[in-house]
Amino acid sequence: MTGPHLDEEPAEHRRFARYLQALEAVAEADEADLVAAVLRDQDATMADSAVGRHLDRRAADLLTDPRFTAWAQTMTEVITDRDFLTLRLREWTLLRTIALGNPWTAEELTGATDWFQRTAATTQIVTSPKALRLLAECGRTSRIRNAASRQLRHRDQPN
Repeated sequence: MTGPHLDEEPAEHRRFARYLQALEAVAEADEADLVAAVLRDQDATMADSAVGRHLDRRAADLLTDPRFTAWAQTMTEVITDRDFLTLRLREWTLLRTIALGNPWTAEELTGATDWFQRTAATTQIVTSPKALRLLAECGRTSRIRNAASRQLRHRDQPN
């Protein structure tokens, strides 16, 4: 099919790209207002996706930073009615807890989403042998169990 409009990007794709750019460049003081504005977009799925990417980027950047807690509390207030975003932020908080060596429960880890378990098992964020062993034994998928097992083997190898 050919035509003058086939090469045009849909409006929601352009808005999504603009939102991502704005969220990446936003000043910390204006972040909550911008996130709230994005979430008011008529396309809730696209808005959630843009904010989800932003949360992932910011949470990863702030993971071991003392500012994470205040940031997460602020974001929780803004995203409170968005189930997916609330869950994702809660799981970033659990990743932080484990990364900092703070107390967590096996139920939190085994009951978490595939995304969480995969992230915990495949990145250097989680170095807790206890968490990695639990994922190697009880991870939801074979991909997660294998990745956690590899992380454990890698940790145990002498440098």
